[in-house]
Amino acid sequence: MAKKSDKRKLVGLVSELTGHRTYYTKKNTMNTPDKLELRKYDPIARKHALYVETKKNLGRNEVKPRKK
Repeated sequence: MAKKSDKRKLVGLVSELTGHRTYYTKKNTMNTPDKLELRKYDPIARKHALYVETKKNLGRNEVKPRKK
């Protein structure tokens, strides 16, 4: 369960080769305000490619507070 003061955000990584979102990771937005760029294996292209950070727009990213 995420804390209210949690600085880590869930981000998706999109391949620049194929455009597929294969990997997800968490990052601390206070320490790394820039976009992540990681070199990872792309299973669709079957080679290593550069992955760039995007939002995880699936609606399950943030936990909504309960109504009291």
